[in-house]
Amino acid sequence: MKLATWNVNSLKVRLPHVIDWLADNPVDALCLQELKLDQDKFPVAELEAVGYHAAWSGQKTYNGVAILTRAPQQPQDVIAGIPGYDDPQRRLLAATVGDVRVISAYCVNGESLSSDKYAYKLDWYARLADFVADELSRHPRLALAGDFNIAPDDRDLYDPAGWAGQVLCSDAERAAFQRLLGLGLSDAFRQLNDEAGCYSWWDYRQGMFRRDKGLRIDHVLLSAPLAAGLDACVIDKTPRRWERPSDHAPVVASF
Repeated sequence: MKLATWNVNSLKVRLPHVIDWLADNPVDALCLQELKLDQDKFPVAELEAVGYHAAWSGQKTYNGVAILTRAPQQPQDVIAGIPGYDDPQRRLLAATVGDVRVISAYCVNGESLSSDKYAYKLDWYARLADFVADELSRHPRLALAGDFNIAPDDRDLYDPAGWAGQVLCSDAERAAFQRLLGLGLSDAFRQLNDEAGCYSWWDYRQGMFRRDKGLRIDHVLLSAPLAAGLDACVIDKTPRRWERPSDHAPVVASF
């Protein structure tokens, strides 16, 4: 299977990018985040025209997640949101694709360490870990992919000293990420790549992409049976060079 994740930062704006990218990268499953579309505005027909089915959980202006699957595969046994967690923000979608349980997650940003949104982030992550543990108990072949809004270690920051103690890389956030790995998941990119300076997100401001000053905050985490068969995991920076791009690049894992 080839699986990708991409925070598109508005599917309405970037639908042509998604279609063009899929034409060159016919993945079996694509997890999308930040749809920024109401549920009834999802471009079903346009995606089916290029050979993809979808499950989605839309939300106007903010949030929204989806899982696209290459035909004839259909997303099965879909769960939207974390069961039992009363959260109005559409941030999580799980579906079975073939024999793989796929979870698309748009994790909370947190804003700043002094913000109520940071406390929400840590609580959301705790509930995510519980949900993933439950899913793993029933689906040993599992992939958790998305925009995690966490740079797991200093290799994932363009300026570790400047970012030290800030949101996206605080000790508590990194501990939350490690808790997910502790469930038996592997960071697919790090499984095959040790080097620093590989990023998936660059601020739109100050020419940060041109200067390659970014963060690695988009991840594909694989359960042990999938990680054992991992062949490749790459960050595709090509769409970030396109006109009106998302500020994130796709991450693609093959296993």
